[in-house]
Amino acid sequence: MKFPGSVLASVFLFVAETTAALYLSSTYRSGGDGMWQALTLLFSLLPCALVQLTLLFVHRDFSRDRPLVLLLHLLQLGPLFRCFEVFCIYCQSNHIEEPYVSITKKRQMPKNGLSEEIEKEVGQAEGKLFTHRSAFSRASVIQAFLGSAPQLTLQLYITALQQDVTIGRCLFMVLSLLSIVYGALRCNILAIKIKYDEYDVKVKPLAYVCIFLWRSFEIATRVIVLVLFTSVLKTWVVIDILLNFLSFLFYPWILFWCSGSPFPENIEKALSRVGTTIVLCFLTLLYAGINMFCWSAVQLKINNPDLISKSQNWYQLLVYYMLRFIENAFLLLMWYLYKTDIYMYVCAPLLILQLLIGYCTAILFMIVFYQFFHPCKKLFSSSVSESFQEWLKCACCDCRRRKSSESAEKTDLRSSADREETPCSSKISSMPSQILNADELFSA
Repeated sequence: MKFPGSVLASVFLFVAETTAALYLSSTYRSGGDGMWQALTLLFSLLPCALVQLTLLFVHRDFSRDRPLVLLLHLLQLGPLFRCFEVFCIYCQSNHIEEPYVSITKKRQMPKNGLSEEIEKEVGQAEGKLFTHRSAFSRASVIQAFLGSAPQLTLQLYITALQQDVTIGRCLFMVLSLLSIVYGALRCNILAIKIKYDEYDVKVKPLAYVCIFLWRSFEIATRVIVLVLFTSVLKTWVVIDILLNFLSFLFYPWILFWCSGSPFPENIEKALSRVGTTIVLCFLTLLYAGINMFCWSAVQLKINNPDLISKSQNWYQLLVYYMLRFIENAFLLLMWYLYKTDIYMYVCAPLLILQLLIGYCTAILFMIVFYQFFHPCKKLFSSSVSESFQEWLKCACCDCRRRKSSESAEKTDLRSSADREETPCSSKISSMPSQILNADELFSA
């Protein structure tokens, strides 16, 4: 049975980040910074409450008679209790033989164009561990993008304003960045397992390393760009954030309303129509929060029973990173034009170049992952390089068509101009002949 290392990592980041947030808020209180204390506590306690609700929802504890578990979650101790329960199940599974097992069928990755179906026995303990891993993976994504991402942006903004960084704040920012990158990594793995649910997916260590580097560069550069722009244009950053957030928040609903599909009722049997609506609104909120800082790796599709589009759309990925790169470059340009005296000792052109190169490095690691280390790359209808080549061919063909149409229009204009000139020349040439005819008549 696989060691539950992902559960241990999720709980460690949850406890460490919460403890660091409480300590840092106490230092803000002692320093008289009430606003920073309130915002730090808000971005720490709100995701904590959402994590407790997620664990209760995945384990269906609302409909079960477990008052002790509900009390522990109310006291924000639910992840610790769940982690203890996971390791109890893991340790007991090696000593107790289970009388009942279930058989699952999975298909292997195709080799030489052939894919074999294998059967695997899954005991009750392994099934419980799978549920715990799934719950903690979702909780890590929620903690990362609804708590750690705004928290990291806030603490980096405070550091830029005060021009000073303490050891506690530095440690807190490192933990927040690790939490965001880990949440993005779990989001990638969840997307792969949901899209290719019928296959036996095995992610190699090099794939984890590639995803970690991709997400680290992408998220770090994005947060720094937002902080730099916020420090000089506070009003305009609100417009930029609202535009980004609301566009990703309403995009799945617009697609759902345009499709004309009925309202989804099969998300969870125990949920009413109001509960289903709340769950869908929360999912779109999380989807918008993820895309604010990085690529979500999934496309939310409300009219789909799985709520996720299982098709691999390279063009959406290309458009997202192109627009995000242009946005980052524009925000950096605005920061360069309106930067204040607090950046007197900062080499602005070099910093802009480093940030843009960092974002390009993230895109490079993303391409390397999808091209070489994706566990299901054999199932792709086309790879990243092939899709990029097709896109270049389409772009070149469009350019050639435009040039040919422009040249055709020019030739048409020239020919029409020549046609207009030819009657005039014929009239001029006919005049002398008319004069000669008149002279001949007079001489006769």
